Amino acid sequence: MADCEQFIIFARYMMNWQQLLSSKRLGLEDYHNERRDDRTVFQRDYDRLIFSAPFRRMQNKTQVFPLPGSVFVHNRLTHSLEVSSVGRSLGNDVSRLLIERHPELAGTYMTELGSIVSAACLAHDMGNPPFGHSGERAIGTFFSEGDGQWVHNFRCADTGDCLTEREWNDLTHFEGNANAFRLLTHHFVGRRKGGFVMTYATLASIVKYPYPSTMAGNHQKFGFFQDEQASYEQIAAELGIERVAYPDGTVRHARFPLVYLVEAADDICYEIMDIEDAHKLKILSDEEATTLLMAFFDEERLVSIRRVLGMLGDVNEQIVYLRSCVIGKLEQECVRVFVEHEDEILAGTFRGSLIKHIEPVAREAYQNCVEAAFTKIYHCKDVLDVELAGFRIITHLTGLMVEAVCHPERAYSQLLLSRVSSQYDTKAPTLYGRIMAVLDYISGMTDVYALDLYQKINGINIPGIG
Repeated sequence: MADCEQFIIFARYMMNWQQLLSSKRLGLEDYHNERRDDRTVFQRDYDRLIFSAPFRRMQNKTQVFPLPGSVFVHNRLTHSLEVSSVGRSLGNDVSRLLIERHPELAGTYMTELGSIVSAACLAHDMGNPPFGHSGERAIGTFFSEGDGQWVHNFRCADTGDCLTEREWNDLTHFEGNANAFRLLTHHFVGRRKGGFVMTYATLASIVKYPYPSTMAGNHQKFGFFQDEQASYEQIAAELGIERVAYPDGTVRHARFPLVYLVEAADDICYEIMDIEDAHKLKILSDEEATTLLMAFFDEERLVSIRRVLGMLGDVNEQIVYLRSCVIGKLEQECVRVFVEHEDEILAGTFRGSLIKHIEPVAREAYQNCVEAAFTKIYHCKDVLDVELAGFRIITHLTGLMVEAVCHPERAYSQLLLSRVSSQYDTKAPTLYGRIMAVLDYISGMTDVYALDLYQKINGINIPGIG
């Protein structure tokens, strides 16, 4: 039986495009904002992100490979910009086709799908800690299997409380996706209500897993921490995102439809761009990279592709051309899947990602890229070295900072906490609040800042000495 047939839905409903594409801003619900220029509200979301410090810091955060030396490869910022570009194309093409199908939507925010998706794509990785997924795992495992297990039953003398099981779940399953939603919505010290004050539609588009950490299960993924659950519930109620029952017995919100487009843009970029980067770094040979990318096309399309390749003398230019052809094909396929399955997506019954439903030749070629990346890229020495170093650095910083907020009366704790920016509420009235403030601080670091702080704290690099 197909996945969608196994899906159980209790609420008989269809999400409504006009309700889904709300321009209301979280934190400014009652504020009438006069337009002073020609930007739409969703274009303003994009601009707020582009000009923000957390976005700029992504230029010094690892994507997969070590940050560039003589050969430039992707960091978190360039990856996010490329995802945003593909996301805009996905949104614009879906918008055009759905308006043809539903002419009554021509005068609505349906025309803004490209702007909403591109803004959400910019933000999708903003919550990731330094050193890629290694930093993310280091935080979670510090609490679940490392030296931070003592925090589980610790009662803070200063606040008088200890962690609830829900709060403990947030820490042991620490997740970059949930942290991105927190960054955009959380009311940090000195920041106006609502975080970045983004539109409901843009915020909903980044919540890939619309449930809390208590529902994360074995795959460890979830969409929001306990502090931000009320914000997500508010957004879901406003947009008409209903709860549905899944075959595993859980009841959780359906995915916001545009999440599928953000996810597809990310899937397309990270997998295909990793192949190009690996070729630049000579992890994949010319033949390996060419074979992986040409496998996306049937023989008829390959005739014209080979003609162009013959006019390109440089092999790197050939790989770039093939990569652009693959991204174009995957974008078109994901648009087709989304439009063909519109009713299931609006009903909350569509299962899996758009990539999993593309035509068989492209789907098999994409899976080949996934397998090649896993065996030859993600386990190559340079990548593993960064992951190992990053894991140690983030684990060490997390341990010191968590101990400091749990025992703020100690002299060393006071020295450590004096380095933390005042925007992070390390004196929050609850233990959970203090620990989350520490994780906000650490996850906001760049790779270079985290390494520098690690060295200074451990006396490896002392300013003015050496």
